Amino acid sequence: MSGDGSPAADLERLRQYRPRLSRGDHDLNPDLKPLVALRPAAVLVPIVRRPEGDTILLTLRTPHLNAHAGQIAFPGGGVDPGDPDPLAAALRETEEEIGLPRQKVEVVGRLDTYVSRTGFEIQPFVGLLTPPLETAPDPFEVAEIFEVPLAFILAPGNPKRHRITVQGVERQYWAFPYRDRYVWGVTAGILRNLRDVLLGTAE
Repeated sequence: MSGDGSPAADLERLRQYRPRLSRGDHDLNPDLKPLVALRPAAVLVPIVRRPEGDTILLTLRTPHLNAHAGQIAFPGGGVDPGDPDPLAAALRETEEEIGLPRQKVEVVGRLDTYVSRTGFEIQPFVGLLTPPLETAPDPFEVAEIFEVPLAFILAPGNPKRHRITVQGVERQYWAFPYRDRYVWGVTAGILRNLRDVLLGTAE
């Protein structure tokens, strides 16, 4: 257990985990399939090793973007033709978005592929970051960089299952409401996967 009564994270499970499932927006809503052909993408799930406790680094996207404007996200994006593999794409996008050099990231594992309703097939890679961190957010894409305690992600009762009615149809989704932050959608789905792996409850 951690100091606040939350379960302790076993980071070694990240190194041993072998992705087995394809998760996605359709997990809670089976009829919610992607609207377009899937495009490969990759994100970095950064765990910051702070003395007072590990945290998850997240970004707040700027409000003017065409896709997922104003939402909370991991650094990452589409896999470009010049990227040798999805991991290289995740590290490249991280460096472009928040100015974090790839050599500062210790990649320790990969989570399950996540399929989004908007047509992305996302491979999440987990990386450890050791402070001090020097970041420089791209002002066009990133409004803010912030951290959420990993203990909060692992705490009992998380994530929360929420419901919303869209065009007369009830939809369900996972969310991690943290103080004045509302982490939901793809980011919450990937965090749920991370939580399952670290706690040894992954399917």
